[in-house]
Amino acid sequence: MSQTPTVIAHRGNSSVAPQNTLAAFEAAWRSGAGSIELDVQLTADGQVVIIHDDTADATTDGTGPISAMDLARVRQLDAGSWFSPAYAGQRVPTLAEVVDFLLRRPDIDLLLEIKGSWTVEQVRLVTDPLADAGLFDRVIGQSFWPETVAALAEAAPSLRRGLLVFGVESVDQLLDQCAALGVVTCNPAGPLLVQYPDLVERLHGAGLQTMVWTLDEPEHWAQARTLGVDAIITDRPDRLLGYLAAP
Repeated sequence: MSQTPTVIAHRGNSSVAPQNTLAAFEAAWRSGAGSIELDVQLTADGQVVIIHDDTADATTDGTGPISAMDLARVRQLDAGSWFSPAYAGQRVPTLAEVVDFLLRRPDIDLLLEIKGSWTVEQVRLVTDPLADAGLFDRVIGQSFWPETVAALAEAAPSLRRGLLVFGVESVDQLLDQCAALGVVTCNPAGPLLVQYPDLVERLHGAGLQTMVWTLDEPEHWAQARTLGVDAIITDRPDRLLGYLAAP
């Protein structure tokens, strides 16, 4: 049997609590997950908040682009009721709250996704608070946007970086891109493991880790584990941990 992959809670433990909220992060920690994956966006006044979509519509009681709202407006939104009345009043977290969470929960790491194309100056709004808190050894910054990954490298050369990939034209091209960006991990969508059965082996051969997303079913966990992935990003960290612990 190959190594046991790290369990990464996708947007927190998003099967039991509203995604990208402090409740979901706490639930991920309580499940025993090794890391939390979350997404950051910028408000109109240049504040970093934790939300997946670029609009408020799907996961709050508000509507419209996050980039058009100032922090005060974003913090008024209810980010829990859409999931369950039990979570009414959950707020869209700030990066400062995530930093505080990590400092209070030293046994869980962070996989931080930057959504969209960010400049070096914008990226520093994320990296500077993490650096000030001494958290770089527990954080990987990642993005689908190569220019954002490059901005991370310029803003904080010592922060580990990852490239998210949804589709690839060729594995060779992907390896070249990863080398050019200086990432430590390449994180593919689950179907890519089927499309390119040698992908994990080739990434490992290039000295890269592989954190696959988003796998929620035992048959997919089994395949990923057989291929030797380093981590599995899942909406069901508690169930995945139970699966991995089974004889």
